[in-house]
Amino acid sequence: MKTPQDSSLGRHVDYPHEYDPSLLFPIARSLGRDALGIRDDALPFAGFDRWHAYELSWLDARGKPRVATATFTVPADSPNLVESKSLKLYLNSFNASRFHDDNAVREAIERDLSRAAGAPVAVVFGLPAMADAETAIDLDAQDIAIDSYGPPDASLLAFDANDDADETLASALLKSNCPVTGQPDWASVRIAYRGPRIDRAGLLRYLVSFRDHAEFHEQCVERIFVDLLARGRPRELSVDARYTRRGGLDINPWRATPGLAAPTAGRDRRQ
Repeated sequence: MKTPQDSSLGRHVDYPHEYDPSLLFPIARSLGRDALGIRDDALPFAGFDRWHAYELSWLDARGKPRVATATFTVPADSPNLVESKSLKLYLNSFNASRFHDDNAVREAIERDLSRAAGAPVAVVFGLPAMADAETAIDLDAQDIAIDSYGPPDASLLAFDANDDADETLASALLKSNCPVTGQPDWASVRIAYRGPRIDRAGLLRYLVSFRDHAEFHEQCVERIFVDLLARGRPRELSVDARYTRRGGLDINPWRATPGLAAPTAGRDRRQ
């Protein structure tokens, strides 16, 4: 089984000179889910990881460069996630390679990512529009003291079983670290739920407690989902994070109780 330490993260890697799908590095989702008590055959959520690629280029049949942006959607029930640096290197391997037409590039990326993830990955050229003005309740406006920055502390979460809520809460203060390089990952997060009202101060303190935590983007979102579901037992729950760009890529994991519609695709103002 491949682990993050086996990947190209944190190592000097030569710039790829030709199209090379072997650069993609899959990591079993079970490595992060086992610690959360999540079984792959009984996932408590539906969802996906939506990737935005800002730096994509290749050569047409006559050698003229082409450029594009793209969106990749990886289902949350795929057995593997794809390590982000390996995806960047893989996309760079297109730079000096010729393709008959644009669709041949799209089909190659879709085929290669699907093989790495172990499930069908959707690939389209272009990016979602910038998201509409935020309509969620801003958690960050609270004037509170915070002194816990890791590890994530679910005991900070509190719920009022006598007050039923149907609301969406948002914070731009989610930060964690890459589990291999230690580099910071920054994100905004939206939590929509129906059920016992979440104490907002406790929720913000909980989100900030990821600040010194080392975990992949997708695993952080699953941890948030599982902690909220286990402690508050909402009837419906959706956790949607939008991470800022690194190396021409950003990752946007979404996890929700089965049956909920996916949030409207959109990019955060920091993306």
